[in-house]
Amino acid sequence: MRAFEAVQYFFDQAAEILELTPDMRNMLLMANREVTVQVTLERDNGELASYLGFRVQHNNSRGPMKGGLRYHHEVNLDEVRSLASLMTWKTAVVDLPYGGAKGGIGVDPRKLSLREKENLTRAFVDKIQDIVGPDSDIPAPDMGTDYRVMSWFRNQWEKYHGFNPAVITGKPVEEYGAKGREEATGRGVGILTMKLIGRLGRKAEKSRVAIQGFGNVGSHAAKFLHDAQFPIVAVSDISGTYYDPEGLNIPDMLRYILDHPTGQLRGYSHCEKLPGNALLELDDVDILIPAALGGVITAENADQVQAPIIIEAANGPIFPLADKMLHDRGTIVLPDILANAGGVTVSYFEWVQNRQHYRWSLDRVRRELEHTLVEAFESVWETSQQKDVSLRTAAFMIAIERVRRAAELSGGYS
Repeated sequence: MRAFEAVQYFFDQAAEILELTPDMRNMLLMANREVTVQVTLERDNGELASYLGFRVQHNNSRGPMKGGLRYHHEVNLDEVRSLASLMTWKTAVVDLPYGGAKGGIGVDPRKLSLREKENLTRAFVDKIQDIVGPDSDIPAPDMGTDYRVMSWFRNQWEKYHGFNPAVITGKPVEEYGAKGREEATGRGVGILTMKLIGRLGRKAEKSRVAIQGFGNVGSHAAKFLHDAQFPIVAVSDISGTYYDPEGLNIPDMLRYILDHPTGQLRGYSHCEKLPGNALLELDDVDILIPAALGGVITAENADQVQAPIIIEAANGPIFPLADKMLHDRGTIVLPDILANAGGVTVSYFEWVQNRQHYRWSLDRVRRELEHTLVEAFESVWETSQQKDVSLRTAAFMIAIERVRRAAELSGGYS
């Protein structure tokens, strides 16, 4: 199943319950604008390389569009379209005054030098600078990009439009970025995991966790949950699965990553090493957190996933048929449009600070993040209980209703 088809499937489940008309469904699903550009880069060896770049602006009924910018060799228009749609529902479910967008370049950033990466970013900005801005579409970091890319993006955009750091979020703190932005998605995953197990009557110290992906999101989620006394028995990255039934030493693993330039756990020897895909199928895990790529749980492997609780830290890690299989057997899934909304929430705080020319403390950022996510979780939980639907369907119902209402108040379009 293609990525956008999966989003449409989950949308349709909620839209059916809400009794949306076919016309309204089409309007809410269709993107406002889809842009594909050719980005040409002169490599360090003098050769020319051309890549496809994308920016999909899905919906602006509730405010300026917001969405990440990813550099990955598998980026394509269908993927970007699906992620832009997810951003519309994500910002709506946590009640941020945003719509959804997404962008990316089909390139493997690991094969670029730092200079090449900067020049590629600036060339991409040259192609899309007229369709993004602090009142229209605000990019942010995503897979393969970071605070440096955001800094280059902002600098290049300001050459056309003048000083306005609110054009992009995820910037370095020294350049009008928000404190706590880097940890925000992973911290949000941790906050919501604690809320969910509380509702389920579980205790942190008796809830064994496995985290697929130990990058920015997975590592910050691991740190938060470890500090909260969750035993984390397995984590994985591209180099494999690292397992200890007594609980991994997460602080030691975080130090290991910092001390190795690859940013990977490859070579870490203070626990058992398993194949990479083994993490999904561990039978002594209570909470599974996919925090890497989308589409990792499919109809082919859903039967092997043993964890009774799944927290979707990645975007779209569970395909629709697998989601149905898991739901039918009682697995509780906290959906991506809520579970990983911490990043866009703190991006909103950064944008607010930039517009106000006033900086918040880290404590305030963390307090506001927890308040926003907990409020959204309680709404989703209550809807799920009242309507007897999954947490995913409840989240989509809340989000769709908010966007539909905004579209109708604006005359059906904006």
